[in-house]
Amino acid sequence: MHAVIPYVIAGLLFALGVYGVLRRRNAILVLMAVELMLNAVNLILVAADATIKSALAGVQPEAWAYPVPEPRAGAIFALFIIVLAAAEVGVGLAIILQYYRLRRDVVLDDVALHEHDHERVTG
Repeated sequence: MHAVIPYVIAGLLFALGVYGVLRRRNAILVLMAVELMLNAVNLILVAADATIKSALAGVQPEAWAYPVPEPRAGAIFALFIIVLAAAEVGVGLAIILQYYRLRRDVVLDDVALHEHDHERVTG
């Protein structure tokens, strides 16, 4: 597989996630778009790890800054991002569900960010 393909796919996924965050009004769809962006970053980390390892195949380990490099560092970083994404989904869904219980709506345009904004909208 050519090294450019994962980067292009990751760029498209990230752009689709940014579009989803900027254009969606539903809070759950915005969370899904953020997850899409995090998965694009995971793809870049794993692809960069694989391409850098293959590029350094002929280089002697003594020429590196650290003689014993960490194996599969990109996959390890991707695992941390997956854990971060799971925590983000848990907290985000808890906030959205609590807001839905209070207002019966999850449209982000109607969310009052300050007390005075809520008073102006309702009364």
